[in-house]
Amino acid sequence: MTTVNQEPYRVGGKSFTAVAINTAAKAGEWIKSRVGEIRRVDVKYSSHDLVTEVDKGSETMIRNLILTHFPHHAFLGEEGVEPGPEASAAALENVSDAEYLWIVDPIDGTTNFIHGFPFFSVSIALAYKGEVIVGVVYDPMRDELFVAEKGKGAYLKAAKLGVSGESALSESLVGTGFPADREGALPINLAGINALMPKVRNLRNAGSAALHLAYVAAGRLSGFYEIGLNAWDIAAGALLVQESGGRVTDTAGQPYTLGVRHVLATNGLIHDELQNELRQAGATGL
Repeated sequence: MTTVNQEPYRVGGKSFTAVAINTAAKAGEWIKSRVGEIRRVDVKYSSHDLVTEVDKGSETMIRNLILTHFPHHAFLGEEGVEPGPEASAAALENVSDAEYLWIVDPIDGTTNFIHGFPFFSVSIALAYKGEVIVGVVYDPMRDELFVAEKGKGAYLKAAKLGVSGESALSESLVGTGFPADREGALPINLAGINALMPKVRNLRNAGSAALHLAYVAAGRLSGFYEIGLNAWDIAAGALLVQESGGRVTDTAGQPYTLGVRHVLATNGLIHDELQNELRQAGATGL
């Protein structure tokens, strides 16, 4: 019997994925250098939705690096969009016809970054005709770069990722978030938390949806759900989960698209049970 050695995962120098990786790494290195040096914090949609000059600088860096390589591609970044769910939906609609669309959150977890809580990330995705084909989530504080290519799997430091094996909520560690929309999304999310807390092994909210999704892909979380997110929060992480063998839908169980704002991502084994609990609690947002 012939044994085939599995080659470590490598990315060609001129590929979309290589550009995403290099761009996320450079932005993340700069963001890390600015921890504790923030000069100004501005409020966006609510007092819980914050932005700094580092968010804006990171997005400018990412945009310039990507468009240097691919000047004819479209670009959708969080800091280039007016605050609020309506503006986010309109911004996505405006680029819906783009053949290639880069979708970027320059710092996912800005509140953590501001407070020096070391759980934030750079999220970069590339969609081709509306389907995400590249996803990169980079945690600069741990130097962990999660990368996925459509049909080629998901990887961390050249090791292929796989979702966890929990088959019941009672065995599961589930992530969620506290939405910045305190009037609309937050009460719905809290209804889900109240319903799930007695049913799961435990819940976690560390403040970066992109990293939570990466943790589902890596088997560190059994699942994740949150109400009221945007395309830049979800796109890269969704591909990571899918390419790791997991399942991503909206909270009503419908297939994931770039327009999904209420997301449910799991190892696949607990998906229906988790979705059913959210539905019974009136916590799908749909």
